[in-house]
Order: sequence, then C-alpha cells, then structure tokens
Amino acid sequence: MADQASSGPRATMSPLSVPIFRAVWVSSIVSNFGGLIQSVGASWLMIALGASPQLIALVQASTTLPIMLLSLFAGAIADNLDRRKVMLSAQVFMLLVSAILSGFAWAGWLTPWLLLGFTFLIGCGTALNGPAWQASVGDMVPRAALPGAVAMNSMGFNIARSVGPAIGGAIVAAAGAAAAFLANAVSYIGLIVVLARWRPQPAEGRLPPEPVGTAMAAGVRYVVMSPGLRLVLMRSLVFGLAASAVPALMPLVARDLIGGGPLTYGLLLGGFGLGAIGGALGTTRLRTRLRPEGVVRAAVLALAAGAAIAAVSRAMPLTIAGLLLAGAGWVLALSTFNVSVQLSTPRWVVARALALYQMAAFGGMAAGSWLFGIIADIDGVATALLAAAALQLVSLVLGFLFVLPDISDLDLDLRDWQVPVTNVPILPRSGPIVVTIEYRIEPADLPRFLAAMDERKRIRRRDGARHWTLLRDLMEPDLWIERYHVATWLDYVRHNQRRTHADMENSRELLALHQRDGDPVVHRRIERQTRPPAINRGTLDPEVADPLTDPSRSS
Repeated sequence: MADQASSGPRATMSPLSVPIFRAVWVSSIVSNFGGLIQSVGASWLMIALGASPQLIALVQASTTLPIMLLSLFAGAIADNLDRRKVMLSAQVFMLLVSAILSGFAWAGWLTPWLLLGFTFLIGCGTALNGPAWQASVGDMVPRAALPGAVAMNSMGFNIARSVGPAIGGAIVAAAGAAAAFLANAVSYIGLIVVLARWRPQPAEGRLPPEPVGTAMAAGVRYVVMSPGLRLVLMRSLVFGLAASAVPALMPLVARDLIGGGPLTYGLLLGGFGLGAIGGALGTTRLRTRLRPEGVVRAAVLALAAGAAIAAVSRAMPLTIAGLLLAGAGWVLALSTFNVSVQLSTPRWVVARALALYQMAAFGGMAAGSWLFGIIADIDGVATALLAAAALQLVSLVLGFLFVLPDISDLDLDLRDWQVPVTNVPILPRSGPIVVTIEYRIEPADLPRFLAAMDERKRIRRRDGARHWTLLRDLMEPDLWIERYHVATWLDYVRHNQRRTHADMENSRELLALHQRDGDPVVHRRIERQTRPPAINRGTLDPEVADPLTDPSRSS
C-alpha cells in the first residue's frame, strides 16, 4: 500500500512524498488556521466580557483539560477501532460545536462560563482526535521517516500559528468573535473530506478488540512497566507546567504590557508561531548532532529566556523577539517528547502511550495556566512570566538528574509467534490459563539468570501476565520454573503477540543459560473445577460439564 510504513529504500524518503500524509498534513494546516482563529476570538471575547485574568487564562486550560481527562479513553479507542473513523467522528463533532458557538456569539448569548463550556467541548474533540491522528502517522510513513513526520506536523501547526492569530485578530477587530468561530467551523471541512476518501489497508491477523476498560488498563500498565516511557512522561509534565504561561497569558501581555488590542495579540501569537516554525525546521539538524536530552535542554533554555524577555519588555519588537525564542523552545521540546514516545512503543499500544503522554504534557499545561493565572491576578503578568521562567530552569536541572533515553535503535516490530495447537479443545474465552516454563541452570550462572528473570518479570507483567512467580525445585536444585497466569486463552495469545524483537534479547539470554539440549519445557494448563458445574435431570451433560466448552463456568 502506498501509504503503509515499510523498510528499505523508502526509509530515507520525505514524509511529504507519501500521498495520504501530504493530503492530511495540508488539510490539517487549514484546520489549524481555523482553530487558532477561534482561539483568538475566544480569548479576546473573554476580555470583552469583562472576565478576570484567571478566567482569561482558563480559556487555554479549558481546551487542554479535556486532553488530560479523555486522552487515555481516546487512545484505547484508537488502538482497537479504525483510526480513520475515530478521526472523522472527532472532526465532525468539532465542526458542529464550532457552528453552534458561532450562532450563540451572533445572538449575544455567551457568558464567560458558557464560552469556557464551548471551548471545553472543542477540547474534547481535540482529545478524541489526537491519539488516533498521531498513531496514524506511524501507519502512513516508514519508521525512519517518523521523526521528520512528527516535526512536519509541528511545523504545520506553527505555520498556521505564525499567521492564523494575526488573521484571527483582524477578523475579530473587523467582524467580531462570531466570525472567528464560523471560520473555525468551515476549516474542518477539508480534513473531513480527505479522511472520508482515505481507505487504509486493514491490519492482517488482527485479534478481536479489547473492551475499552481493559484496553485502558493495558495501556497504563505498559507505560508504568516501561522505565523509559515513565521518564518521558515525567519530564513532559514538568515542562508543560512551566511552558503554559507564555500562551496562556499572551492576551494579557498584549493588553497590559504592550497596551494593544486584538490585532496586537494576533501579532504576538504570530511571533510565537514563527519561532515554532524555526524550531521545527531545525529539529532534524539538531537530532543529528544532539541526543534527545540535548535537544530538550536547548528548548528549555530558549523558553525560559523568551518568557523572561516577554515579562520585562514593554516594546512590541523586543517582546516578539522573546516570543520567537519561546516558540522555538516549545516545539523542539514537545516534538522530541512525542518522537521519544513513538519510537519506544510498539504499534499495538502506541495510541495509548501517546494519549498518556498528552495527558502528562497537557495536564501540566492546564495546571500551569490556572497557576500562572492566579499569580497574574495577585501580582501582575510580568511576575507570573518570571515565575514561569524560573520553573523552566528547575526543569533544566531535572534533566541532569533524569536524562531522556536514546531509543533510536530499538526494534519494536512484533515477533512472529504462532498460536500453539492444543490436544484439548479450547475456546478464546476459556480460562484462566496457567503457564509454566522450566529451565535448567548451573549454580555458577545463577546471578545472571536471576538478573535476566527480573527483566523477564517486567516484560511479562507489562504485556498482561498476572501472578508472575519464579520457583526453584527443592529436589532438583538446577530446576527453575517461571510461572504466570492470564485470564483467558485469547489473553494468552495477545500476551505472546505483544513481544517485540527488542524483548527477544532477554529470551536469547535465558536460552543461553539453559543447560539442557532443546528449548526450555513449556506447559500450558487451564484451571478446572473439582465439582461438576452442570447437572441436567440427575445426569451430567458432558457438553456443559466441560469448562473448556463452557468457558464462562471455568473463569
């Protein structure tokens, strides 16, 4: 398929050479223009309605809070359902909400809290769309082109950010906020058409989807049991908390520090966006020269300097210069975090991992918007921006203590695992399943074996195993038994099909330590009841009495 990831010579191509990525990218830029025009309209309308600085800062929080609340749910849906349909549903929902918001604005029915409610709903659509869109990028382009594709997405958004806010300010100044909201509604149409025409090839041999609750738990478990991912999420949370002040307080910078109106606000946002475009264009070059941690440190310094300049400046050119720095730092850090998550997560769970990353980053932004809005209320906008710059420097120090991993060489393709044929008939819902694996280990190899088993425990639990234990036989000292449970036979299949080539290094190490010819002995067993589960008119019904053919009784 032309839009399917592959390897070989295509791995060095530009992501824009893939037709579907190019079409979605261009239509997304148009949609981003609309979103930024809407954001300018909402922020300036909030000022026109006489809202406090805290409520003005909450305009950004109202769009980022749904990402924190709903992203994991959206990620579970995106990993289990057709991502194209998920994105289509989100885009149609946002179009309808934006159209209704425009109508309310024309009629003069909006209050500050009602406006926040509408922006919250648009944020819900963004939260539903985000994991599906970001995970789909890896389906459209080869793995080697993924960092470039993520940077292109950031650049596309910031192309819109560099011009869209100024256009939004002009629209608000000329025709009012309702026209800005209507422009946003129209901007969704192109992307809806592109997604409606896209026909991605379905994945081969795909297992039945997990229940949403189970899928969400599996995503959380995977991230919690992956040290590298935990580190990326922690760093993105702290970064988002400190970085949020610049965009959240920009309407107040325009009004209170510069003394301008909606057009001034749009120009300031445009400066931030131009800086972000520069950051996106420089991402590829920086990634070839610096490790991920080096890129993030440079981004943190740029954002801290930009926030401090915006705080002390009272001249628009100097403020825009500071915002150029802040915009570059913003996109450099967030795109690096995004790529780190995508490159360290296999495809079966990537949308959920990205969702948790979004929850961390945008949850930090939502909290930061509220926090710095309060500081601005109490002691002014300049103080709030200086506090954000100081907190960003704390994030820099954190980078020396918790360095981002370099995961560019990870092979996360799923291994080819064949479902074993059982001599006892079994259904997908049959269970619980108990698996034991027997190893023969020499005493001299025990330290290496136990260290490898500690890693094996993490991998097993990360991929869904329960009640993992390691046993040693008291009569045969060289016999060690790995034991774990899964709820059903289908869960056992899922568990094994989630293993990646990177995980197989652990299996090879354990196999090398095994002292007998052949592979370690594997036993797959199902738990059985001791009491006959069904009696029909005084006699056993063998079809019902066997838990293998009536799995609901055995589980």
